[in-house]
Parts: sequence; C-alpha cells; structure tokens
Amino acid sequence: MGTRKAQGRHNALAIRFGTDGWRAITAWDFTAENVRLCAQGVARYLIKTGLASRGLVVGYDTRFASEDFAAEVAQVSAGNGVPALLCDRAAPTPVVSLNVVHRKAGGAAIITASHNPPQWNGFKYKPEYGGSASQEVVDALEREIDEAAGHEAPCLPLAAGRARGLVQDIDPAPPYLAQVGKLVDLPALRHSGLKVAVDAMHGAGAGYLPRLLEGLPGLAELRSERNPSFPGMRQPEPVAHNLAPLSEHVVRHGCDVGIALDGDADRVGIIDEHGRFLSTLETFALLCLYLLETRGERGPLVKSITMTGMVYRLGELFGVPVYETPVGFKYLGPVMRREDALVAGEESGGYAFRGHIPERDGILSGLFILDMMARTGKRPSELVGYLFSKVGEHHFERWDVPFDPAQRGAVVQRVASQHPNALAGKKLTGRDEVDGTRFRLEGGAWVLVRFSGTEPLLRLYAEADSPAQVERLLKEARGMAGV
Repeated sequence: MGTRKAQGRHNALAIRFGTDGWRAITAWDFTAENVRLCAQGVARYLIKTGLASRGLVVGYDTRFASEDFAAEVAQVSAGNGVPALLCDRAAPTPVVSLNVVHRKAGGAAIITASHNPPQWNGFKYKPEYGGSASQEVVDALEREIDEAAGHEAPCLPLAAGRARGLVQDIDPAPPYLAQVGKLVDLPALRHSGLKVAVDAMHGAGAGYLPRLLEGLPGLAELRSERNPSFPGMRQPEPVAHNLAPLSEHVVRHGCDVGIALDGDADRVGIIDEHGRFLSTLETFALLCLYLLETRGERGPLVKSITMTGMVYRLGELFGVPVYETPVGFKYLGPVMRREDALVAGEESGGYAFRGHIPERDGILSGLFILDMMARTGKRPSELVGYLFSKVGEHHFERWDVPFDPAQRGAVVQRVASQHPNALAGKKLTGRDEVDGTRFRLEGGAWVLVRFSGTEPLLRLYAEADSPAQVERLLKEARGMAGV
C-alpha cells in the first residue's frame, strides 16, 4: 500500500501498512527519507516495548537499491541505540524471519516488495515471534511513524556503528538451512531420483533449493541471477502467466515437477510434470493432505477467505477444525499461533507450518511437495487426482483488474447494491463482507470481489466444480463491479 497526503502538523506523508508492510514506487514515495521514517518508527516501537536491547534484524531482497535502503534502516536503528543485525547479502523473507527467532532479536525490518512490479519496493516488519505483524502491532508502528514524521531521524554511519558494536553483519543462511534440515528428510530427497526444476524469478530465493538439495541429479535452477527489472513478467509472482519458461523447461527436459519462488521467496508456485500450473488452492489442499495423511499429523487448519473450500472437506475427513480469516498473514498468523495450527495458507501462494515460524515460506512449501511426491510415488497431476478423489473436483481462477483509485467508492457501492438470487446459474446460499464481498453458492462454489491491499487492482476470485463455471462467475462478478 502506498503513501497518501496526511492532514497534520507536519504535512508529511502518512505511511500505511497494507496486507504485509508498506509498499510504494521507488523514487516516488519509496525514498531514503521515507525509509528512514519507517526505521525511526520501528526503533521507537522497540524502545517503548522494551525490546530494543535484543536488536533489529535488517534484511533485503534483490530489487533495485534494496541493500542501500537496508543500510539506511541499520543506520537509523544504530542511531537510536538499537543494535542492528544487518544481513550481508540478499535473503528471502522467511530466512530473515527465522533469524529473528534464532537470534532472539526484538524484530526484523525487511526491504522488499515481495511480488509487486519492478518499480515498487517495500518495508516489512516482523515482530519477535518471526511472523507477519498483527494488526495491533501494525497500528502501534503507524502511530510511532506518524509521531516521528517531520523530525530528522538520528543516523549512525555504518562504519561507526560497527566500531561501537551497534551494527553487526550477519550471514542469515546457516540458521535457516539448519532449521529446514530438522523439518524435512533432506538426505532422502537427495536420493529420491526426482528430476526437479526451480525458478527463482530473479529473486532472493536463488540458490536455496539447489543448496538444500545438493547432490540431487538433474536439478536445474532458472532465472537465478539478480535482475531488478524482472524481464518477461509483469511482476515476480509465481502464477501461470509468469511461469512459461519453467513450464517449457519441465516438459522439454522431462522433469517431475517445477517449483517457482516469488521475489522474496515467501510464496511458491508448482508446475506439474505436464507443464500445467497447479492453482494455489490445489497446492494448499495438497500440503494439508500431506501433513494430515502422509505424515499423520493433526491440528487445526487456517485459511484466508480466498482459500479453497477443499480445506473444509479435509477438516471433516481428518477430524480437525478449520478457521477462516480475512486476507493477509497479519490475520492468519495470530490465529495460527493462538490455535497451535498445523498449517495456514492464503490464495496468493503463501503457506506457514507448525514447528517452523508463523510466516509464509515458499522454500519449505516446495520441499514439502517434493517430500509428498517421494513418499507417495506420485507426480503432481496424480496427487491432484488423488486429492479430488477425496474432496471432489475443484477449479479456481483469479482476475486482477486495474482501476482508477478515484472510482473505488463507486465500485464498492455498485457491488454492495447487488442482491442476486443466483450467479452463473447457481443459487445463492449466502453472502458476507468479511474482506470484500463474497457470494456463496450451492454446491460449495463461491465468488469474491475485493481490492488489493498493495496495488491499485480489483481482485475477482471464484471456485467451482468446472473451469467453465469459474469463468462464468468471474464474468458476472466483473459485470457487477462495473470495471
């Protein structure tokens, strides 16, 4: 979510966090000055909550100048007397988040715009538990940032900070690699004989899966070099239209599976052995099935409002509760922690797991899919078929429609005024406005209209028992919104 003009004593830019952090266009609103303002707010928050002495982990991705923005954060942190643990290289968000817990730090600031288009960058904050900041933490941070606006943030140059012990350079990888090795039988995967292709999408996750699966014959990594322009894709999001190179590689080289990571590697996309993209809803349902059946674990399942209804059926089959939240891990994470949930997932391709951190992790998600394949002897398309044999056939699609932000109110009113008895020939069984407007239909189908929390996009979601039904629902939803 970008910045907006604030009415206040400083006439400053009010920085507001969306579904996961503050994001804006580089050199427009995402400037060194505004990054320092965010860092000052974080430092004030850590001091007020008594966490300052534990230090702040500072991470960054592979976007343009991310390391320079991270240096600004470290200098402000040190200038406030809050020790900065500055990553010495670009690192995935889950890797930085794990370091918070491993090093018992007070929190983490991460310079990343995740999957947003290349001209964007962002500032994420991770509290001491290593997950997305809850709404309460976000509200507190925004208050501190507002209070700091209009005042020069104290900065201690990196060299001086290092000399005084207030800036420490860290390699974030080793603690993460060790943690993942406890959660997955890596030696078994290395000897599984699976032929795997990885697409790093020019992001911070490059090199991690090859390192974890070192010795696996035939493993190939695509788009592993840093390129902040993310050529060939609108944004580094692991969705079907961005993964043509991975799909082609899988088919051409006879791979068993393709695994794609987004810009900061907290999301995953899976390509099956035929080059078909598995929907994020299929992937999450498979991960739930893997944990419940393949590994025999039990625990609550947590899903966002945009996540698949297959989760409810799996909950019934395995006797575990299912919790639903608005979109964003700032909602999913707290429920996951409170309920000691087995897994949490959102439609964007982010999944978190018990025994790890309450944070999306695309790398671990990919490894779990590989482990499911190795243990069951099934390739992705066969796993989806097996899943459907248990929960019924489900299909999903999301449309992202750009809109004029000035028309947002009109779009909301148009959707709110709609009270259909049926959509796409299916009878309406319910309606809610937990996050956007969702219409629930007979047979478990649903369609949702909501605004992106990070970009000027209207998102339309639909799940039904056939691709044709999904397309009809999306067309009718777009008609209702008038965009």
